Amino acid sequence: MLHIGLGRDLHKLTEGRPFLLAGIKIPFSKGEEGHSDGDVLAHAVIDAILGAAALGDIGEFYPSNDPAWKNADSMDLLRQCLTKVKNAGWKLVNIDCCIICEEPKILPFRERIRAALAEALETDIGAVFVKAKTAEGLGLIGKGMAVEAEVICLLEQAEKQP
Repeated sequence: MLHIGLGRDLHKLTEGRPFLLAGIKIPFSKGEEGHSDGDVLAHAVIDAILGAAALGDIGEFYPSNDPAWKNADSMDLLRQCLTKVKNAGWKLVNIDCCIICEEPKILPFRERIRAALAEALETDIGAVFVKAKTAEGLGLIGKGMAVEAEVICLLEQAEKQP
């Protein structure tokens, strides 16, 4: 059996915060605002894998009003969610990620981001792809005020152990 999951996250950009994608710090004058570290890509991946496994969403497990998750490392949260997905009998087939922002340019960091996601998801880098788009100057993203990530993933039911 196969299940598809979709994850989406949007964060305001603000000065004084690091710009993180899959835990990779990208040089830029602004970073994602958020209760945790604000890693928009990690958050979207979490929602995609949890949704595909029908386990919930990031807000259920790590609510933004809970001080326990203040400044949390989103890649650690992703690893915790992968464990939940695996314990529910699922394994990742692949993920496809799209980051939408005007700046910074993502392409020079793509392979590091893919490798970080592959490591956290305990999969081969060939099962992870990352691309970036701009908003062509439109809306909050186009004005450089926000960054968005969209992720789709495919899970398959793991083989039952005898």
